[in-house]
Amino acid sequence: MTRIYEELFIVKPDAPDEEVDQFVETLRTQLTTAGATVDKVDKWGKRRLAYRVDKYREGTYVLFQFTAEPTAVKELERRLRVSDAVLKFLTVRIDQTLKRLDKRKKERDKRTARRAAAGPASPAPGMAAAPLAQQFTESPASVPGLPKAEA
Repeated sequence: MTRIYEELFIVKPDAPDEEVDQFVETLRTQLTTAGATVDKVDKWGKRRLAYRVDKYREGTYVLFQFTAEPTAVKELERRLRVSDAVLKFLTVRIDQTLKRLDKRKKERDKRTARRAAAGPASPAPGMAAAPLAQQFTESPASVPGLPKAEA
């Protein structure tokens, strides 16, 4: 059963960009040979860490989004765990979240379609409001709630 995953990992900041690119390509080829499809690879660059990790205050963030079998994910996590360049990594399964968001969007679209089909809301019976232009052209004496001007 294929599922959609996001993998975020942090590489040591002193690793050269060429080495990071080569590492990313290695992981991508490993995933594709395992039968996965890599949907997106985002290199976020160097960012400050929330707390110190192995004497480092910052790291290079890389985000993968891919569709794979759970066995391919296990192998990817194993490679990240044994790599000296990786400080931290996190794998998140996002297919359930995407389904939930899609369901909410469909429900929202249904509600807006029902509202549009019902037509514009009209004022309650007996509460007919005067046109806006008439309200501005009337004298203040005829406006209810204001004191009457003395002549």
